[in-house]
Amino acid sequence: MHAVNDTLYANALAPFLAEVERLRPPDVEVIDAHTHLGLDEDGRSLTLAQLLEQLDAAGARRACVFPLHDPDRHPAYRVPNDRVLGWAAEAEGRLVPFCRLDPTEDPLAESERCLAAGARGIKLHPRAQDFVFDGGELDSVFGLAESAQVPILIHAGRGLPPLAEGLVDLALRHPRAVLILAHGAICDQGILTSRLADHPGVLYDISCFFPLDVMELLARVPAERIVFASDPPYGLPATSLYMALRMAAQAHLDEQTTRAVLGGTMAALLDGQGLPPVSAPRRGDSIELSGRLARVYGYASLVGPALFTGALDQARAMLDMALAACRDPEPGTVGEALDTIGAALSAADALLEAEGGVRAAIDLVYRSIVRAATEIPDTA
Repeated sequence: MHAVNDTLYANALAPFLAEVERLRPPDVEVIDAHTHLGLDEDGRSLTLAQLLEQLDAAGARRACVFPLHDPDRHPAYRVPNDRVLGWAAEAEGRLVPFCRLDPTEDPLAESERCLAAGARGIKLHPRAQDFVFDGGELDSVFGLAESAQVPILIHAGRGLPPLAEGLVDLALRHPRAVLILAHGAICDQGILTSRLADHPGVLYDISCFFPLDVMELLARVPAERIVFASDPPYGLPATSLYMALRMAAQAHLDEQTTRAVLGGTMAALLDGQGLPPVSAPRRGDSIELSGRLARVYGYASLVGPALFTGALDQARAMLDMALAACRDPEPGTVGEALDTIGAALSAADALLEAEGGVRAAIDLVYRSIVRAATEIPDTA
């Protein structure tokens, strides 16, 4: 393998960065609601310096941060929680520490200990800690969050059994608790967005790999309850920022609402001002895609997950098909988009040959599927 060709990557990335500059409101405060520090059992890790560098690349001023699924988590996540509290103190106000809990290891005592030590939120991960919300074990933690006025961020992404009913019942027993349902609540998005529609404090973070999940979220919940997030080390803030800005433009969000999504809602929550009032969902029930770009999206959307799981041959096969879909002598009205996406996917293909090039390739593929999904504005 050869080294990553930085020029190749930069040239393919340039059109996407230009879009960010055009779409980003001036002097907007960007807050990432979902980041990690430390080491995960899956081998991934992130240092304080690395996270701050990633936030800088997105122009993000602050972020909420919590431990990964750390090998040193027993008992009660005490060691990883203390590490995160220490790293947040070193970050001079840029990182807002959340404590991570295991419901089987005295979660109330650990949350009380961490909040007293400076934590400003709570993280629950039902997949990693293998629990559901059907019992009453977490009522005390939700009650503490209400009284301490701190949010609870809950993993609501892939790899979960149906858990919506138990979570809904728990949330409705605690109407003053602020919940951040991570990853667009894709594990049960339909049930959660419907049954929690009248709960005054449910937010949804947009750390999602598939743009259609976020587009549908904009059709189901108020934009004022959707918050920017990227999930490092699995996602990148700059990449997710591109998605957030494209989604806002596609849904015709005004500047004030776009600012709320990017950081205004989280700033109000973290700074003790309360959540902003809500409006009706901004998107319609249907998503319109260009037929040509839909083919690109379908194939390219399978590349990233394959790369994350190490299925390089499968990723290459889908990347080849996406590139083939970009080669169209009659592109219609989406010729410029096909050219930009085709260049990005060609660069991603080359980057896969380079040592350490997978992350850059995923970045370009992700931006490409976002562009493909959002090219046609919502007509609602």
